Amino acid sequence: MKKKVLIAVSIVIAAAAVICAVIGIREYLLQKNAGNEYEEIREEVGTGQPEPEPEPEPEAPAVEIPIDFASLQARNPDVYAWITVPGTQVDYPILQSASDNGYYLDHTIDGEEKPEGSIFTENYNSKDFEDPNTVIYGHNMKNGSMFRTLHDYMDRAFFDNNKDVIIYTPDAIRHYRIFAAYLYDNRHILESYDYFQDPAVFQGYLNEVLTQRDMNAFIDTQTAVGADDKIITLSTCYGTQHSVRYLVQAVLVSIEK
Repeated sequence: MKKKVLIAVSIVIAAAAVICAVIGIREYLLQKNAGNEYEEIREEVGTGQPEPEPEPEPEAPAVEIPIDFASLQARNPDVYAWITVPGTQVDYPILQSASDNGYYLDHTIDGEEKPEGSIFTENYNSKDFEDPNTVIYGHNMKNGSMFRTLHDYMDRAFFDNNKDVIIYTPDAIRHYRIFAAYLYDNRHILESYDYFQDPAVFQGYLNEVLTQRDMNAFIDTQTAVGADDKIITLSTCYGTQHSVRYLVQAVLVSIEK
């Protein structure tokens, strides 16, 4: 009798153990797979947890143009740039007439007919300073105004220590480095070299400038200038010699926008 009781108890204990094991396994599987159905739902409806986006890099602030072009152009819409040559008195607006290249030879920004005229370019040049050579004209006035103080570059020490030219436009500041200052004849540079449309012609012209040997010519041989560069030529008169011009040339080195 006792033997039968022991067998029955053993069967009950074994059954309980099996039941506990089954419950334990089920609980483990429930824990392991918890939330799987939500992952599937997110995948179906496209609401999966997004990957964290990298922090955006701060945008560089737009360059501050210190020239009030709105006021200048309200005064005269032909104003499109401003030139400053540190160390000289050159600090003027640049104008360009669309139809009369000689107009600003003797007309001021206000349209008054005066001998000093304005600082100007001809319409052979674009207004974006992207031409190989932009020629900028200004008179040599005895009172030191306009391009008179460009003649300071005839002094070697001044030439060596004052190399900067800054040109402002409404959307950018262009920095140039002076590489040459010399006397030249009064030929029209742009027309004489077919407006430098051919890079080979431009390079040949630069070679002429950089290799000239004249007591009145100063060349900065340390500044590299080639056909891929953009230069400006500042042109003014030389005393009473109508067949002679004094040129100061600079190469673009950087643009702030």
